Amino acid sequence: MTTSSPPDRRPQVHTRGDKRLLEFQPGMVQSEMRLSRPDDLVLSYARAMMCFVLFHPKPEHIVMVGLGGGSLAKFCYRYLPHSRITVLELRADVIALREQFAIPRDDARFRIIQADATEYMASLAGAADVLLVDGFDEEGLPPALGSAAFYADCRRALRPGGVMVANIFSYDPQYGPMLRRLRETFQGRICWFRGIAGNNRILFAVKGGKPSPALAMQQRVARSHGLGFAILNRLLAHWIVLRMRWKPALPGGVGPRPGSDP
Repeated sequence: MTTSSPPDRRPQVHTRGDKRLLEFQPGMVQSEMRLSRPDDLVLSYARAMMCFVLFHPKPEHIVMVGLGGGSLAKFCYRYLPHSRITVLELRADVIALREQFAIPRDDARFRIIQADATEYMASLAGAADVLLVDGFDEEGLPPALGSAAFYADCRRALRPGGVMVANIFSYDPQYGPMLRRLRETFQGRICWFRGIAGNNRILFAVKGGKPSPALAMQQRVARSHGLGFAILNRLLAHWIVLRMRWKPALPGGVGPRPGSDP
């Protein structure tokens, strides 16, 4: 009697022409990068998550759960020059791929921490303006990252008017319970843009209290799920990313590199 060998659960990197892919399971692309333009956001869900700038245009501190190929981390590092970025990543083998995906080295504005986000988040009370939760593994979204306890820690980690952005598959069997937990934790202050990223449902939750621009935007988006139609929401995400890339350079030369492609 023979038994099949256990699946290889190491992250897999594949380079095909100008593309470099990160997969946790064959055929399941976790991250994608253009070698010619490593700071681009190739996948629609990543562009959709960047819609947080509608809620909080100039966050002082962005905390990300899940590194992957670093698409969001690289984009925020380059195009939000006033923001400090902390990335929480559980797996050392994912962090070890940072050079292959052109992820910047740690510096005064950027830091990757190997940590279990469900444990580390509790230490961040009142420390973040934006939380980006995108911590998938080969099985999908770990249950702990959709628990009531984790959502409560996320709310405490945000400053007043801060926004949490959660990437959840709409077909996840736990999608309904996670949505209810998020709504209860943030006292109903959640919204999403209809059809903006296919099966990836990108949820925005705002820490309320006093009136804030983020809360006003949440209420506006919640009324019609963004611009109402999926195609318009996808175009909105594209427009936001292009606008960030092509805004005028700031003093000190911060801005798009000369000669960079649109």
